[in-house]
Amino acid sequence: MPTEPTPAVPTPAEGSPSETPTPRSAPRQTTRVTYVKDGPILVEGPVEITLEDGTTARSDRFVVALCACRRSKRHPFCDTSHRARRRGADRSGQPAPDDSPRP
Repeated sequence: MPTEPTPAVPTPAEGSPSETPTPRSAPRQTTRVTYVKDGPILVEGPVEITLEDGTTARSDRFVVALCACRRSKRHPFCDTSHRARRRGADRSGQPAPDDSPRP
């Protein structure tokens, strides 16, 4: 009895999604980062942050607030110093015309 030839199965290209994951190519879990207008950047933790001078800051919290205004005394972490003077406020403390009131 004649047999039919088996069709060739293409080998997945290296790095393609169909490739069997190995420890080095295992999919990484997505980290959620939330930008808060006139506030901190919220990052789901734990996090390890490399600063511009090469030192490392770490936090094991489940959500970490990173300072975006550079006023924090605990930089790179937020200490709510951004609340003292909002961006866009004039010297009288009144919001600039383009700022909408906060709820």
